[in-house]
Amino acid sequence: MENQTKIAVVTGGSRGLGKDMAINIAKKGIDVILTYNNNKEEAQKVVKQIEEIGQKAVALQLNVAEIKSFDSFTENVKTALKNHFNSSKIDFLINNAGIGIHTAFTQTTEEQFDILSTIHLKGVVFLTQKMLLIMNDGGGVVNISSGLTRIALAGYSIYATMKGAIETLTKYQAKELGERKIRVNVVAPGAIETDFGNGTVRDNADVNAFIAANTALGRVGLPDDIGSVVAFLCTQDAKWVNAQRIEVSGGQMI
Repeated sequence: MENQTKIAVVTGGSRGLGKDMAINIAKKGIDVILTYNNNKEEAQKVVKQIEEIGQKAVALQLNVAEIKSFDSFTENVKTALKNHFNSSKIDFLINNAGIGIHTAFTQTTEEQFDILSTIHLKGVVFLTQKMLLIMNDGGGVVNISSGLTRIALAGYSIYATMKGAIETLTKYQAKELGERKIRVNVVAPGAIETDFGNGTVRDNADVNAFIAANTALGRVGLPDDIGSVVAFLCTQDAKWVNAQRIEVSGGQMI
């Protein structure tokens, strides 16, 4: 008999927001397959934390910019499902992995544009296609966007444009996957203290103070402000939440 515990795939789950998402999902009684790009050691630490919570977890290598690797990654997921979870299907996909490039619109290079579009848009499209082949009906997809699709801060034009595309894509995915009872939603974090974008929000006191002063709840976001919302979307409590953009920003720039 197959494992009845639900299973979530979290891309970029070894650090930052993805790590917190993976841990919070585990706290909901869901097993986790998390991906890492380079840092296997950090990923294994997250696996250990999830196991300490009482759930199963495994870390798999994935570079979301390498579209041609998605077939072999899917086979690795299938193997992990069989060997670690006694299952053949996943239930949730969290498209979290990404990078930030901060540059003025007029200074943006074609190379920068291509890497942002590959990681944040093309990679999400084609990885989701692959994962849907091994996703149970009644599952869910959570795409990660950004508060920068609503708030224009100079230097993020291309990054935010890709995230805007993801928000549109999410609605179409929800529409077309509805017949499989698969829900698709977007979580859009505000400014968060992580190492994302070279840790600017966390490490630059002026940036941190500026954001805090322009946020209704009076502080910058922390990783654990986001993970619990993503985890909620992977539960039955969110069964009627579909095609939504949920901004988690403490009321930034309202």
